[in-house]
Amino acid sequence: MREPTRAGAEWRAKLQAEWLLLLFATLTIALAVFDPRPLTDYQHWLQVPTLAGLTGLLIAIQGIRDSGLVQHAAVAVVARAHSLRSLGLLLVSATALLSMVLTNDVSLFLAVPLTLTIGGISNLPVLRMVVLEALAVNAGSTLSPIGNPQNLLLWQHSQLPFLHFTLAMLPAAAVMFALLAAFTLLWLPRERIELIPERLDGQVTSGWLGACSMAALAGMVVLMEYHHAALGAALLLAMFALLARSSLARIDWLLLLTFAAIFLGLGHAAGLPLVRHALDRLDFSQPLTLYAGGILASQLISNVPSTVLLLERAPDAIALAVAVNVGGFGLASGSLANLIALRLAKQPQGLRLFHLVSIPFLLVCAPLVYLAWRGLG
Repeated sequence: MREPTRAGAEWRAKLQAEWLLLLFATLTIALAVFDPRPLTDYQHWLQVPTLAGLTGLLIAIQGIRDSGLVQHAAVAVVARAHSLRSLGLLLVSATALLSMVLTNDVSLFLAVPLTLTIGGISNLPVLRMVVLEALAVNAGSTLSPIGNPQNLLLWQHSQLPFLHFTLAMLPAAAVMFALLAAFTLLWLPRERIELIPERLDGQVTSGWLGACSMAALAGMVVLMEYHHAALGAALLLAMFALLARSSLARIDWLLLLTFAAIFLGLGHAAGLPLVRHALDRLDFSQPLTLYAGGILASQLISNVPSTVLLLERAPDAIALAVAVNVGGFGLASGSLANLIALRLAKQPQGLRLFHLVSIPFLLVCAPLVYLAWRGLG
């Protein structure tokens, strides 16, 4: 009797760990049953280029981890920091800056593994840092037309010059980062960094794997920028299958399946006639209506689907960009970057702590951003 009980407990633990996958898979199936759509709709909602991009990033980052480069970087970063607050502010600032040029998702794939490694060799509060880094990529990527998918979509749709878009987003991004920096200094403890000597190993175990993985990561980002994510993912799969098959085995493939379910479920929900009819009743030419609508829609269906949903209804691309970027805070579903950060960290009570921080952050940030944007816009 003990073996079945143990096996049942293991399955329950696995199901609890994959609750997000189960939730959105159930939503996808339910919507498919009650609101059947043609296959082309599902192909559109699946966002294959995004999934391909995530696949390539996962492969490259796993190679970097396995090479020992992350451990080496962690030791170097800790050696230059004096306190947990200064280290935390350094990591938050670096994550925000990276998100401006490498996109929010790529920044997290670099920052979170580094943070986990630093937490393993020191007293850094890992879960707090991961929550802060999720907020940081939302704040940092707001400024750049290429910082996140919604900005890229709105920048291309509006055909505004790069600098014009950036300057228009500056008041919102400045308020977000100022609040985040202040919160980081208040939330992280003042104490000095304490190293755990027996875990201190900054040796690069495989230089060639590290070099190849770094080159693969850079190449993947370039291919994603030029809309060839599927080609990049295929090349990386082939390369690692030949040269580093063990790294492929350690990739979190269920993360990709989870995002596929999220894309299908949220994409279908956004396309429901009930949702569209409700939106048709709102006057999005009013700045406050558009601002509040973009934030609320982001909380319900995430900010990228919200951008697609409101794109043709919003007369002002910058106004919509500000709204959906602010909407990345709050619920974890507000931005896929939030879910990526929590999934990469795999920390107990991660979702609970994220919401305890992110929801109040949204409530404080939203009115301040609106005042700054309308006052300086």
